[in-house]
Amino acid sequence: MTERTLLSLTGADRLDFLQGLVTNDVTRGDIVYTALLTPQGKYLADFFVVPQADRYVIDVDSDLAPGLAQRLSMYRLRADVQIETQPGAVTCGTGEMPDGALPDPRHAALGWRLYSDGSAPEVAPEDWTALRVAHGIPKTGAELKDDTFILEAGFERLNGVDFRKGCFVGQEIVARMKHKTTLRKGLAQVAIKGNAEPGPLLTQDGREAGTLTTIAGDLGLAHLRFDRAAGPMTSGKAEVTMVRNFLTDP
Repeated sequence: MTERTLLSLTGADRLDFLQGLVTNDVTRGDIVYTALLTPQGKYLADFFVVPQADRYVIDVDSDLAPGLAQRLSMYRLRADVQIETQPGAVTCGTGEMPDGALPDPRHAALGWRLYSDGSAPEVAPEDWTALRVAHGIPKTGAELKDDTFILEAGFERLNGVDFRKGCFVGQEIVARMKHKTTLRKGLAQVAIKGNAEPGPLLTQDGREAGTLTTIAGDLGLAHLRFDRAAGPMTSGKAEVTMVRNFLTDP
């Protein structure tokens, strides 16, 4: 698992503030998966929101935390909201869920997340990369980059966007992609024969078909142009074929 940072949002306006920015309805449960987008509808950060009695706790990849805190502060204006880093540990596991843990809202196979003030409890090791590849779970820096549209990355399937909650930053673009277009590109599982590395995927006649993003054994995740991914593709000397389109076969 990547290192995680906890941000704390306090203040009387914290609900309205967060609800008007992020892609999901932060009131929908004990833990919510969501994202903050650019006004152009592109990915900035994905994270979990955990409501507590006097605050919202944001669980975010540590590499994204400074930028997320800065962007949230930019939107704060005169709202009564305070944004601070909060000490604590995040533990994830797929075995029996300990007391106080919360189920990962993206997919049942991802198990649970536990937030603690002190040291993290020990858990059995898990091949998180293989789990991501098996279930089509995007990760920042791999499948989620600053040019990513979240519907192409499967956020609707992963309970990361709510089209009924009202406005959020980038909402117009996301709604247009949802209701007025057929997605021609997106996240897929691929089978790999040979030695491949993350990078461009080409069709047999040399046209760009997409990008191989994550590899786990003889399977991987890729962002594909579906109209060019029906046949074999190449990654260097390796042969790559689409196994599962996560947008149509969740």
